[in-house]
Amino acid sequence: MNYRKFNGTTLTVLFLSLAFIFAGCKTAENAAQASKPSSTNGAKGGAGSDDEMKKYSDVITDEAETDEGLFNVHKVDDKYYYEIPDEHLDKEMLLVTRVAKTADNIGYGGEKLNTQVIRWQKKDDKILLRHVSFENVATEGEPIYEAVKNSNFEPIISSFDIEALNEDSTGSVVEITSLFTSDIPSLGLQSSRRKTYQVRRLDGSRTYIEHINSYPENVEARNVLTYDAGDPPSNSSTGTISMEVNHSMILLPADKMRARNYDQRVGFFSVQKTEYTDDAQKARAIRHITRWKLVPKDKEAYKAWLNGESDELVEPENPIIYYADPATPEKWVKYLLQGVDDWQVAFEAAGFKNAIMGKVAPTPEEDPEFSPEDVRYSVIRYFASPVQNAYGPHVHDPRTGQILESDIGWYHNVMNLLRNWFFIQTAAANPEARGVEFDDDIMGELIRFVSAHEVGHTLGFPHNWGSSYAYTVEQLRDPEFTSNNGTAPSIMDYARFNYVAQPGDGVTNFYPAVGPYDKWNAKWGYTWFPDDWSDEEIEETLNEWVRERAGDPIYFYGAQTGAKIDPRSQNEDLTNDAMEAGELGLANLQVITDNLIEWTEREGANFEELQELYNNVIGQWNRYMGHVLSNVGGVYETHKTYSQDGVVYEAVPEATQREAMAFLQKHAFSSPSWAFSKEILDRVNQATAVESFRGAQAGVLGNLVDARRIARLIEYERRSDEDTYTAFEMMDDVRNGIFSEVRAGENIDVHRRALQRAYVEEMKDLMTEELQSGWWAGNSVNVSQSDIRANVRNQLNILNRDINNAIRAGGLDRPTRTHLEDVQARIQDILEGDD
Repeated sequence: MNYRKFNGTTLTVLFLSLAFIFAGCKTAENAAQASKPSSTNGAKGGAGSDDEMKKYSDVITDEAETDEGLFNVHKVDDKYYYEIPDEHLDKEMLLVTRVAKTADNIGYGGEKLNTQVIRWQKKDDKILLRHVSFENVATEGEPIYEAVKNSNFEPIISSFDIEALNEDSTGSVVEITSLFTSDIPSLGLQSSRRKTYQVRRLDGSRTYIEHINSYPENVEARNVLTYDAGDPPSNSSTGTISMEVNHSMILLPADKMRARNYDQRVGFFSVQKTEYTDDAQKARAIRHITRWKLVPKDKEAYKAWLNGESDELVEPENPIIYYADPATPEKWVKYLLQGVDDWQVAFEAAGFKNAIMGKVAPTPEEDPEFSPEDVRYSVIRYFASPVQNAYGPHVHDPRTGQILESDIGWYHNVMNLLRNWFFIQTAAANPEARGVEFDDDIMGELIRFVSAHEVGHTLGFPHNWGSSYAYTVEQLRDPEFTSNNGTAPSIMDYARFNYVAQPGDGVTNFYPAVGPYDKWNAKWGYTWFPDDWSDEEIEETLNEWVRERAGDPIYFYGAQTGAKIDPRSQNEDLTNDAMEAGELGLANLQVITDNLIEWTEREGANFEELQELYNNVIGQWNRYMGHVLSNVGGVYETHKTYSQDGVVYEAVPEATQREAMAFLQKHAFSSPSWAFSKEILDRVNQATAVESFRGAQAGVLGNLVDARRIARLIEYERRSDEDTYTAFEMMDDVRNGIFSEVRAGENIDVHRRALQRAYVEEMKDLMTEELQSGWWAGNSVNVSQSDIRANVRNQLNILNRDINNAIRAGGLDRPTRTHLEDVQARIQDILEGDD
């Protein structure tokens, strides 16, 4: 036989970040369609009885290309065969389907299409591929276990004729070509995208297998799927969607890791199930955190550390190792690996030494069996791509949460994103950031930061958007404090770089780093407990650790959310005072804008870099507005249990909300001054600057008067025992601020006129439209039956009266007068249309 890797190379398995990998619970969308392979697989010579079974050598001929591993994979002509050992039948395996290559606007490399647990099962003369669900679970042996089992009957994804038994009759040979060339819903484009792109069918003539490789614990299949589509998002004239997809089939551990229950007060990714027991009167939702399995080599020495009898740290039996992709430019390798090694201090807090490390991938001469697709290896994959991003996902066992492997995706152009962030956020006080291209050591440290952040995700840590709230403005302006502590207690925050430090403060360290929260997180999630500890003892110990740190902002976990209702938990922000930090950030932006032409100048270059960085200045301005805005109608969320005093939810203090509103009137809704730089605009913008600023200001306004925010003000006026910032007061402040010229009898410039029209349109939306719901929205409200429309009608009537007074008083220039007459006409249309 000819033993070799197909195509002579090994391709990449891409795993996506920012997301959880759950046990699939999706059934086959169409049973008839899902079973199609059984009608074509083994059409000739299928097994009907032992005496009809073909000889192994007749199926897997001398011409076969074979790859040995979890399943031996054979290629004979254009057909692929799996040789499935009996010992692996009925074992649970994880099947992860991801995009490997695709055209623009159809996802991206590494995006997960589906994750499901499968098992291969023998039924008479066929092998069945079944989908396994862990959505509902019960303890085996209890009577209710049978009820749960009956309600979780495993769908059959596909079936295959047994073509032959292997030479010692310990395995079955099936032809699986059609599994990857037929339209199997769970192995291809999702139903939502099929609907959006008007997909008609999978074209089998343009669908094929690229290669299938087998490893000791996984099988990797790569295929190209081609769909006929009425509305493809890219290359529309072809009516075609083609994508290369990777399917990773991973054997789940026979020795299950002891699961650790999720606690919403601590930051971990998790898997969720519903548990049924004989004694409980209600099914219970259970969640397990995702984490690597770390077991000390010397358990007795570790017990001594755990009991406080020794300070000696212990090595784990199997450390976490990440390899740098051989395709990585050599000068960046050490920085990527430093980002891995930076987490060693966190695991030391959990009693381990040398628990995690970064290594250079071995050469083919050093280890001919090494492959990035092998699930035994975790790799930082380097992509030559214009995408400005990096991601750090992980593959885990849905039964226990055990992380099995991770490949971090690193796109080349993330360096441009880092350049923009570092320049815009620090250049005013940091000479090393003043330029369109940084020295290698500066860019290297930026790469190290992002590498450490993405590694954190692969360890089970989600974003902690509340971490930066622990540090004060004064601390971030202190050179000694910043040198020792970085910008936030956790590198998993989106704290980025120190935009608070001012020129002259003397700050030299502008970077985030693995910090005290990360060490605490690792301690809570990765501390090993002896086998003789009961689940109850472990739970109480972990709970006590949380209670000991409650109230200390260093250990606060603020989950990533879409709505950002808690102003402490935001991305891209710094310090516990958004208003003061925003003032300092804006001061730095003005310094940068005033020097931007000089700092981007290069002999013979055009103004492309100037334009990109100027756009980033405006983007940063918008971030500061958002940080402040979240305080208006904001609600603090501090998760607790019955063993802790105090409330979980409380409104942001009235004084803070009023301060935030004053900031927005001053900086968000005033006519732009330094940001509207004629010197820059004359070089990079033909005639869209006024419109661009209109859009930016209107966006802030629309967010401010969002019906959900107004509803929260109404809610906490009712719930609070103290004075609160009410919905009527907030709406009065918005109207009075945006139309301040009307009461003062002043002329109104072009920026303010545009903003005032945006205000009227926002009021119209509140009077006529209902909200759309979604995970991003936070609280919901029935606008028509709330106080909101009565409030809006009152605001429009007051505004109409004030405009009448201003017009009658006279003295207004023509643009102002015609603008106010137009506003009145719009108000009249809104009020009359609502009758």
